[in-house]
Amino acid sequence: MLLSELAEKELIEMENGVRYGFLAETECIFDAKTGKIIGFEMPAQMVKIPFQKKKGGMVKYIPWEEIRLIGEDRILFHKTTSTLKQIER
Repeated sequence: MLLSELAEKELIEMENGVRYGFLAETECIFDAKTGKIIGFEMPAQMVKIPFQKKKGGMVKYIPWEEIRLIGEDRILFHKTTSTLKQIER
């Protein structure tokens, strides 16, 4: 699979069915030494939760370990966190 194909996929949280936008709208966090993807970081305004107020300024993070399925059109993941694990940038 090409990176450009992966970027076009929509991010969906499995637990609540919340749409987080497209992978292309995120920042990919990876280990510079190994090249391993650690996760994806996105601004909170990307999150589209119906009937709830948006929380401004908070950054959401999807750890790579939480991704459960990469399908034809969507990427399903288990949960997000509001903080990054301590990683070296």
